Amino acid sequence: MSTDPIPTLAAVPALSLGHYPTPVEELCGLRAALGGGPRIFVKRDDAIAFGFGGNKVRKLELVAARALSESADTLITAGGVQSNHARVTAAVAARHGMNCLIVANGEPPETPSANALLDRLFGAEVQYVASRDERSTAMAAAAVRLTATGRRPHVIPVGASTPLGALGYVRAVAELVDQMPAPDVIVHASSSGGTQAGLVAGCRLYALRTRVIGVSPDDSAEALHRTVGALIDGIELTLRLAPGSLSAGPASEVDDAFVGDGYGIPTEASREAIDLLARRDAILLDPTYTAKAMAALVSYVRAGRFRDDQTVLFWHTGGQVNLFA
Repeated sequence: MSTDPIPTLAAVPALSLGHYPTPVEELCGLRAALGGGPRIFVKRDDAIAFGFGGNKVRKLELVAARALSESADTLITAGGVQSNHARVTAAVAARHGMNCLIVANGEPPETPSANALLDRLFGAEVQYVASRDERSTAMAAAAVRLTATGRRPHVIPVGASTPLGALGYVRAVAELVDQMPAPDVIVHASSSGGTQAGLVAGCRLYALRTRVIGVSPDDSAEALHRTVGALIDGIELTLRLAPGSLSAGPASEVDDAFVGDGYGIPTEASREAIDLLARRDAILLDPTYTAKAMAALVSYVRAGRFRDDQTVLFWHTGGQVNLFA
């Protein structure tokens, strides 16, 4: 990995869960299907082996390391019934001898499948609530309850999207610059904001000119911009940088035009994206996050938003387990 621009980044404790670097591959089949345009590459975080992989592994390497340093014996987190983040949290707990409690919004599945099945296999306890709005309260109540019984719980916010978790993607940018010349644009799925904050902060720390476009599968662009900005401010504090150190550099862009009818609901464009990438490059997308991000990239190329001499990197954040939900 390249020399870290600041020593505090290398000094942050982290678990060793993934095998890095994850591959970078050129999507020649997709480019041909689109009739040319920029060269398109993919960063394969879907290929991380631990716990079926995805972007949450990089975040939890740091967040769970802190939990263990505080002698936690239980990880508490939240997400939807088919949450990728909850699945990886359960895997981390299993690997390190901890309990895991997942607060899931939605109905208990009659027959668990995909991520819900993996949560069970990893030994997680799942508590169901009716809506997203109830998750934070339920996690806090569970922490109080478990503490009263002598347990040592550690609450991990949705997506592990904290400044500490986002450092996983600052580190990932350092990994990328050793693999290829800096791309002109990075396109990725952006929901809880941590991945995008880390990518933007990493590009700014490494003085890259790369635009970072986060494609939202749920929240408005305005709301996600606020979240990403707050996390970048938190990264400054975590790394003990001067205020404003990460304010200048490549743009952080959010596109909410591909949400469709809502979170987890496929669109015609996202279905096409799944088919295109599977049939042209044998890479699988998930229907909730990466398919909508790839639908955006396909739309951008067709609309001529990138020059033919540019390079575009699609950062695959995983989640393909949900194809089997």
